[in-house]
This record gives sequence, structure tokens and C-alpha cells, in this order.
Amino acid sequence: MKKYNSILKYIFIVMASLFITGCVHDDKYNEPNLENFQCADLVKTMTLTDLRAKYTNTVYTFPDNSTDVVEGYVSSTDETGNIYKTIYIQDKPEDPTQGFVISVDMVSTYTQYPQGSKVYIKLAGLSLGTYGGVVQLGVKDPTSTTSVLRIPEKVVPSKVFRSCTIREKIVPKVMTSAQMVAANDQYIGCLIQMNNAEFDSRVLCSNYAPNGVTVDRLIRDNSTTTTRVVRNSGYASFANQILPAGNGVFVGIYSKFNSTYQMYINKVTDLKMTNFPRLDGIASNPCEFSATGLNQKTVADVKQLAAGLAPSGLVQITGDFYLKAQVVANDETGNLFKYVYVEDATGGIKVNMNKTDLYLDNRFRLGKDVYIKLKGLYIRNVSGELQIGSNDSSSAIAYRIKEEDIYKYLYDSNEPSRQVVPTEKTISQLTNADVGRWIKIKDLQFIDGDLGKTYSDGNSTTNRTLEDCSGKTIVLRTSGLADFGTSAVPMKPGATEIEGGKGDVYAVLSVFNGTYQLWITRLSNIDLDNPRCDGTVYTPLPVIYSDGFAAGGFSSDWTTVNVTGPNQFWTTSNQGNGSNYYAVLTGVLNNVNEDWLISKSVSLAGKTKAILNFTTDVRYSGNALQVYATENYTGNPATTTWVQLPATLDTNTAAFGDWVSSGNVDLSAFLGKNVRIAFKYTSTASAAATWEVDDFKIKGQ
Repeated sequence: MKKYNSILKYIFIVMASLFITGCVHDDKYNEPNLENFQCADLVKTMTLTDLRAKYTNTVYTFPDNSTDVVEGYVSSTDETGNIYKTIYIQDKPEDPTQGFVISVDMVSTYTQYPQGSKVYIKLAGLSLGTYGGVVQLGVKDPTSTTSVLRIPEKVVPSKVFRSCTIREKIVPKVMTSAQMVAANDQYIGCLIQMNNAEFDSRVLCSNYAPNGVTVDRLIRDNSTTTTRVVRNSGYASFANQILPAGNGVFVGIYSKFNSTYQMYINKVTDLKMTNFPRLDGIASNPCEFSATGLNQKTVADVKQLAAGLAPSGLVQITGDFYLKAQVVANDETGNLFKYVYVEDATGGIKVNMNKTDLYLDNRFRLGKDVYIKLKGLYIRNVSGELQIGSNDSSSAIAYRIKEEDIYKYLYDSNEPSRQVVPTEKTISQLTNADVGRWIKIKDLQFIDGDLGKTYSDGNSTTNRTLEDCSGKTIVLRTSGLADFGTSAVPMKPGATEIEGGKGDVYAVLSVFNGTYQLWITRLSNIDLDNPRCDGTVYTPLPVIYSDGFAAGGFSSDWTTVNVTGPNQFWTTSNQGNGSNYYAVLTGVLNNVNEDWLISKSVSLAGKTKAILNFTTDVRYSGNALQVYATENYTGNPATTTWVQLPATLDTNTAAFGDWVSSGNVDLSAFLGKNVRIAFKYTSTASAAATWEVDDFKIKGQ
């Protein structure tokens, strides 16, 4: 019995601890108890300025027998979680002349080295290197000549010592935005203060950072029109708090990344930014919604304001109206772009804003209720769909509310997100009153002609057709630029085959010139797991042969041939792609080359249908990659009879990373035969692109 009481007591303590730590929602913490932490008072042998001078252009490592010691005062604190595995120090608690960055592989450093502590650092065995152009102290990275690794947590106590007797109040150094230039890089790591500071109107009324996402918020003062960056972690305890909307004092750690000067907040209580009017003329807090003097309208009322509006027509809302509606679809997966759909009991409507990643803003999270001040906005008829936006038709804006004006019209209700409940309809029941709603249509399937296709053709926005069991159809429209996966495991529509069964579809309903269209926000919105209307179970074409080049290098399945030009060959790489390798050929400018990558022979004997599918990525201008097939490879590309295949290829030469699916390339000409696939790369004296190929598959049955 005594044993069980002890266990219960332990569980109670753990649960109580979790409850206490789970209730911290601001940055007010008790002072850490330092009684049991190691401390020492050492004698410095060099200044932080001397230390900084040790680094030139390559890593500098102090000998293991070095007796050098530097001292400084901790300017940062990681108790709110906004600063991660870094201790910032400066040479004096007030009016510093040098700051510095110590990279440590430990968290909660404030418990041992709280802000204001005088610290001594034994330099023996430590190294100086850079990250983002900023010199920092760490340990040697054997793979780099310029950067260093974090000091291991178990090593930190033997290198960084807190003074047993001295702890000072850090007085921030006053700096203006105009002074944040290379000539003042010695202050990087110091606590600084910017007066007359205000967050840019483009980020007003948004939170410090979305959950789990690190973002940059722009800030300015009256010294220059140039904005600076405040970098906020989505893991900070204050991440969900709303940015201060006024003018005043900003205090943070001074830093930079390459050429971008940025600051890190220690605690939001360091910020005193409540003064109005602001430099930009905003006279009062713009983030607090008040319905005083306003009349509430429903979505149906708003649409009625534009009754009879011709396509492409605009009408301004002049009344003192507001709308309260729930966000039912946003841009989290990129299938919607620069807009959200909102809905109330009377209907739904699209709200256009000239800003990406709206879903990261508290106001536009799925299920949130948002207030919209309507006066001054416009209703536009876009090919039959009424939408809210502006009258700004300047290039690339497309009648969207300007980013810097969003705060004027859209307000957080400060109410918890609610479940988005779809309106259940059949295709036959749909009317214009449903446009803008989040709907559910039961028992749909893709038409036979779409089976085996991907959700989009490459990066294009593509129509696929869904039907019910009575033969009624509706369009599913999908952007090829969407990503239904994660950053670690992307799932591009152009490389994702549609489901072949029957089931329920959840989507927002739009209309284009009288044709109803569905837009999903994630792949789970389409759940087609049941047998098709005719009772059959669709089976995707089996993969006969595939190679994702995952292990790096080419197996004997592939032949690389250099036909013309300097001796260069296709190879594999995982650069920028984590552990995922791909085939690649990077041409050299001024080289006139022809290089082939040829697959092994794959048998299509007994097959009645066969397709080829792969993905490509291109960078830099140059000739398009050519894709061929043959049934009689001679061992020499020049003497082989090739059939060119009409594959879809990446065309964005300006950037890596936008992998494009080839689509399902028909191989019916080779049914019953053995087929090889080849990729032909060519470059000229004036153009040499980089071409990458991955996810190679031949399917058939």
C-alpha cells in the first residue's frame, strides 16, 4: 500500500508541474534560483574587441592549453523562448563598445546565466567562426573553414562561468534605424533601444508569430524610411500576443543576418509602444474593433448591395456597415492564393487581400470569426462570382485589399476558433446562393477519363471532373503551386494521383461564367475510399519499374553517355533536398554539350496500357530537356531510333525547388515491346541550364 501511495504522490506532483508550466501565457517569470550553480571570478586576458579581431576570414581556434579569458555581461535572456541556444553578451552593462555571440547547444540558459550576469569565458579549445556573416564563439566544425558548431551542453559549464559577486542591470544602448549599418557592427549582441519606434502598418493587428513558425515583423522609427526586422519565434511564450500598435520604445538584442539588420525581443514587457498618433498618422489603436455607429450586415446583405452588377464591374460600399463571419477556407496549403472565404448563416464570400500566408495570421485561421468593416471596400463581379476587395487595379494587385490597409478593415473577434460545419448539398441542388460556402457533396467519383491522372498538370491550375452516380458533374479546380504535404514530405498536386474510388468531397464552392467549381484546401477534403458507382474497385496502374535515386549514384539500370563537348556526365545530388537524391546535370557556360541519361530496358509484354511519369526541376536559361523512348537501343544514341515524348517539364528557370510532374506520358506505342527512356541534355556556348530529374516511374497493366 505504501508503494502505491508513493506512485500516486509522484503522479500528482508531475501533473501539478505540467499544470503550472502549461498556464504560462506571458513573459513574467520568477528570478532563477542560482544557489546551486557553479560560479567563479576569473581574470580576463583580452577584451571582446580583441576577441573579435582574432577572426579574419577563416575559423580561428584557441589552443587547448590557452589561458586566455574574456569577460562580458549577459544582454539576453531565453526565458520566453524567443532566443534559442544563444547567449548574447556585451563588454559593459551600460554604454557598451562591443557585443558578442556565444553559440551553445543548451536551452534555458537564463537559469544559469540570467540577464545582467557578469560572465567569464575560458577560450581554450573554443573556435571563432561566422553564421549569416556574424562572428560567434563555438567549437570547431571539421567540415567548414568559416563556421562553427554550438558548444556542447556538457562543455558549457567548464567554459562559461558566472561571476559569484557581480550582476548588473543592463541599460540598453540607444540606436536609431539609420545607425544600423556595417560601421556599427561592433554592437551586434548588445541590448539596444529604438525610440519613436512603430511596427509597420503591413503587420498591424497580427500576432508576434504564428505557432511554431519564426517570422520577421517590420519596424521603423523617424530616422529613416528604411524598415528593420524584428525576428520572432513561434515557440516564444508571447508568440500569440498581438503586436503593439502604437509608437514608443522598442528594446531588443541587436543582430543581423548577412546584410539584413534584425533584432530579437527578450521580453515583451521591455516594449513601451502605446503612444498615438503614430509617425504614419494613425491616431488611435486600430486593432480594437468597435461596432459603435455601425450597422451589421450579413453575407447575403453584402451580395445584395451588388445585385445586378455586370461581370468585371465594381461597386463601392459607402454605408457604415460591418460583417461578422467565420473563416471557412484559407491559403494554408497554397491552393487558395491571397484570399480567404468567410461565411455566416446566410452565405459565403471571397475576401481578396494582397498578402501571402494569410493563414499564419490569427485573424485568418480556419474557424475564426472575423469582423470586417465594409465602408470603403468594393464588391466586384469576377466572372459571375461576387467578391470583396479594393478598386486598386495596379499591376499584380488584381483588386485585392493592399497589405498595408488590411488592418483598416479586418479585425480579430478574439473568440476561439469554431468547427467549420459544411452545408450538405447534391450537385443538382447547387445555386448561386451557395457560392462562397464550405459545402459537402456525398458519393462523388472522378470521371473515367480522369482516372490515372494527377490533381494538376505540372504547376498549372487544372480542372478535373467529379460526378455523382446519376451522371451529374462538377469541376474540381486545383493549383499546381499548392502543396498538400509538409516541408519535410512535400505533396505537389502535379505528382499526386487522384483517388479512383467514390466518397465525400468537402470544398468551397465558386463559379466561373456559370460553371460551378470546387476548391479543396487539403487532400483529406477528398475521401474516395468506397467502390465506384458501378460497384468496381479502381486499382491504379501498378508500377513496373521505378527509381527515385534515393541511395545516390546510378545503379547498373542507368547508362550515362557524353556525346559532344567536354567530358561531363549526368550524376546524382541531394543538395537542397535533404536525404532525397535526384539525377542532375549542370552545364558549363561556353561548353557546347550533348549528354544522355538512358534507363534500362523495361518489358511492356502483355500490357494493354502503360505510362511514364517523373518530375523535373530547372535552373538558369538554356535548352529544354528532351525526353525520348526507344525499342532498339544500339548502345550509341546517335545510331538509335528515338521517339520524342510529350512530357510536361519545369519552365521556371529563376529558382530551384519547384518540382513539376511530367504528367502521365502515354507509352502505348511500345505496348508488347521492351522500352528504354532517355533524357537528352544539351547546352550551347551562350546558355547552360541545370536540369534535375526525380521520381522516375513506368506503370502498366
